Formats: sequence, C-alpha cells, structure tokens
Amino acid sequence: MRGWWQDLTDLVLPAECGGCGRPRTVLCPECRAVLNGAAPGRVRPVPEPPGLPVVHAAARYADAVRAVLLAHKERGALALAAPLGAALAGAVRAGLQEACAPVDGVGWAGWPGMPRERGDGAVTGLDGAHGGQLPADGERSARSVGAPVLLVPVPSARGAVRARGHDPARRIALAAAGELRRAGTPARVLAVLRQRRAVADQSGLNSRQRLDNLAGALAVAPGGGRLLSEGPVVLVDDLMTTGASLTEAARAVREARAAGAVAYGEAATGVYRVVAREGRGEGMAGATEEATGRERVGPGTTAVCGIRDVICAAVVAAPPDSFEINRN
Repeated sequence: MRGWWQDLTDLVLPAECGGCGRPRTVLCPECRAVLNGAAPGRVRPVPEPPGLPVVHAAARYADAVRAVLLAHKERGALALAAPLGAALAGAVRAGLQEACAPVDGVGWAGWPGMPRERGDGAVTGLDGAHGGQLPADGERSARSVGAPVLLVPVPSARGAVRARGHDPARRIALAAAGELRRAGTPARVLAVLRQRRAVADQSGLNSRQRLDNLAGALAVAPGGGRLLSEGPVVLVDDLMTTGASLTEAARAVREARAAGAVAYGEAATGVYRVVAREGRGEGMAGATEEATGRERVGPGTTAVCGIRDVICAAVVAAPPDSFEINRN
C-alpha cells in the first residue's frame, strides 16, 4: 500500500516522465502531444461484441501512451491522472457530439432538457418557446442544458484495487469530469457499478472467453437506475481491447435503467404524482457502458429530442488497428 508521503512526493517532485522517462517532469511536452494531440476517433474491436456501445478513444495504445497508462495504473503515478483525464474528456465530447447528432436529418437530438429544433430551423425549449438558431458549427454540448453528463467508470476487481492502492478508471473519470466542468459542460461521476461475482484474470483469454468470463458479472447498486436516468451516460475506462468489459457494463446499465423507468412509471400513476429523486453524489461504486439507443421517439414516449437513453462509451486509448475500421 502506498503511503501518503509517497503520493505527496510524486505530486510535488515527479521522478520522471510517464511516457519516455525524461527526468523531473510528470509528462514531457512530446508525450503530452502524443496523448492529447490527435482528434479522438471512433474505435471498434474485431470481432465486435453484440451490445457494445459506440466507443471513442483519445489515443492509440502504443509506445508513450501505453507507458503512461501503465505508469498510472500499475506504478501509482497519480499525477498522470490529470493529463489522462484531459484526454478522456476529449473522447467524451466526441462521443456526445455523435450521439446527439440529428436523427435522419431531422431535429436536434439530445438528452432530457436539450433544446429541440422546429421545422424552420429555430431552437425551442421543452415548452416550445423560441430559443435562437442552431449553432453554425454544429456543436452539440451540454452547456445549454441542465442535465449533467454522467461518467460511469468500469470498476476494477476489488483485489486489483487493493493491490494497486487506487482505482485507475475512477480516478481518471474524476479528472475528466473536472476538465469538462471547467470547459462549461456539466458533468459528474457516478460510480454505481458493482462486481456481483468473482471473475477470472482476463489476461491470456481471447475475445470470446472474455465475454463469457464477464457475462452477468456486473450490476448497478440499488438506487443507481434512477441516478443513471438523470442525463446522458458515458461509460469510461482507461483502455479498450476486446470490448468485453464495456459490453457487460452496458448490459448492466440497460437493465438498471429499464428497471428504474418501470419503478418511476408505477410511482407516477397514483392519485398524487410523486417524484422521489435519489440523493446526488459520487460515493457509489461501479462502472459500465451501454449500447447507444438511437431510436426515433414515437408517441407516448418520455424521451426528448429524438433520442431515448443516450449511452455511449469513451476510453483513453485503444489498439491502433481498432481506429482503422470504418464500417458504413
């Protein structure tokens, strides 16, 4: 277990660059450029697991990026959480921009609270009041809405957290949320996923074996379904390889959201409509990602702006070949 004095020493007097080993710096300019310099891209593993949500990655998992992630995760270089969080925030923005693009060329898709587009191209609020024109650059951000972006980190095994002395995905998620808030996008971390059974070590397993190993292993903590319905969900992790962890996380989130929606609907059918909102906070533990449901909203649904249950995923890095796959 790392002592508090060691954490403090690493923050104040970093020993070397996490990417290349240059002395007396957390991350040198060259390695920082490799981590954050390129535009985040859509990534897909091969084979692509059914149920995997749309995933965006900030960087290719190679060389300096690989060294930085391993230094943070395995060697406890906690000062690297800030640049890793900045990279993850970029991938989150890219995922939300795609998730909230117009559906079939009609409307401005978004999450609860996002303005809608009228037939003349004007933006209206939920009450139909005029709200101006769509941004000329097509930017889709949460800055104009009250619903926060919900970052849900994929949980590490309890034994791994104890051995490392920290939870890398959650730490990076917290840094990314701070980066998003500083840029004007409301965001918070919901660590609501739990491992409900033991799983085997994933190293050495192929993609099929990893899916089988993780099937049914995650669950959302009680009350988490309500929290997950308060905004667009972005499942986050430091690395995607086969997509098995994100796929299982997505399943757990879908299941919890569906259960929460049913419970909410039943509670709202009484004589007095009572909406019981869960207490807010980041103290619940867990993380998942889910498939993006880009469904057009029909009569009788409660979704807003053409998208129901916006869920996507973002990671710091993915294998280089996963960036090169572009299926239409």
